[in-house]
Amino acid sequence: MIRVVVADDQALVRGGFRMILESQPDLEVVGEAADGAEAVELARTLSPDVVLMDIRMPNVDGIEATRRIVLAAPSTRVMMLTTFGEDGYVWQAMKAGASAFLLKDVPPEDLAGAVRTVARGEALLGAEITRRLVEDFVRGPQPGTLPAEVGDLTEREREVLVLVARGLSNGEIAQQLYLGETTVKTHVTRILAKLELRDRVQAVVLAYESGLVRPRS
Repeated sequence: MIRVVVADDQALVRGGFRMILESQPDLEVVGEAADGAEAVELARTLSPDVVLMDIRMPNVDGIEATRRIVLAAPSTRVMMLTTFGEDGYVWQAMKAGASAFLLKDVPPEDLAGAVRTVARGEALLGAEITRRLVEDFVRGPQPGTLPAEVGDLTEREREVLVLVARGLSNGEIAQQLYLGETTVKTHVTRILAKLELRDRVQAVVLAYESGLVRPRS
C-alpha cells in the first residue's frame, strides 16, 4: 500500500484528492495538512511514501516545507501541485528537492499513476513543465562551476544528462541516441550515483545552474 499525505490550504481540494487516491486499491491517504508546517510534521511522524504539496500555502509555503521534508524524512518523496503561471515557484521547488510536478487539473487516472511512479523512487518531471521552466523562466542563469564529479561521466553519460535536462523521457532519449530504453535507464542511474544526486530533478537543476546546458541552446 502506498501511503500519501495531501497538503493544501483548501479543504475542498484536499477532499477531492483524497477521493481520487482512495478510489485506487493500492493508495491510502494517511493524513491531510492545511499548511506547510503541518505537512512537515506529518511527514516526520507518519513517514508517508509521497506528499502531494501545494506551492502556495499560509505560514510555511510548499517550497520551504519541501526543503524541510527532504531533511527530516529523506525517504518521503514530494510531488508539487502547480498551476500555469507558477514557473518561478516550480524552479525553487526543484532546488528544494521536490521529485515531481503536476498541474492541478491533471486527470484523476494520471494523478494516481504519478503517485505510483514517485513512490517507486522515480522522479516525474514532465517535458511540458521542464521546457516551460528552462525556456520561459530560467533565461540564461549565470553559469557556475561544473562539479568535479562531472569529469567522471563518460561521453555517453554526459549526452544523456543533457537530454534529461532538456526534459526528454527515457524513451525519447533512447530514440534520439539509438539506444535501448533499459540502457538509458542504466545511464541515468549511473549519472545520479556519480554526481550524488537524489533524482532526475536534481540532475536538471545541476545541468542548468552549472552552465552544462543553457536555455535555448
